[in-house]
Amino acid sequence: MENYQSALDTAFHALADPTRRAMIARLIEGPASVKELAEPFEMGLPSLLKHVKVLEASGLINSEKTGRVRTCRLVPTQLAAAEDWLNEQRAIWEARTDRLAAFAENQHASETNNDVE
Repeated sequence: MENYQSALDTAFHALADPTRRAMIARLIEGPASVKELAEPFEMGLPSLLKHVKVLEASGLINSEKTGRVRTCRLVPTQLAAAEDWLNEQRAIWEARTDRLAAFAENQHASETNNDVE
């Protein structure tokens, strides 16, 4: 469980940055070189490489260097783990709001019945 939490912590830390989220969105389309990933951003390659390292450390992507080109690929299993956690949280909160709605409806019906008597 601790490893699972640690993996989620690093994944959400990596996803907290808009530049890294944009890089993930691009990599969902398929592998890309660091140069391709850098194109939409106004930053140098050294700065972008820092983002790549954070994404790699989180396990969300991996990269390999062939010659002078570093190609990045999405690791779907780590992204799926974060998505699974979010889905679990959504289910919990939806159940809570359903119970709250039922409670409010029962309260309203009870008050309406008391007003009629």
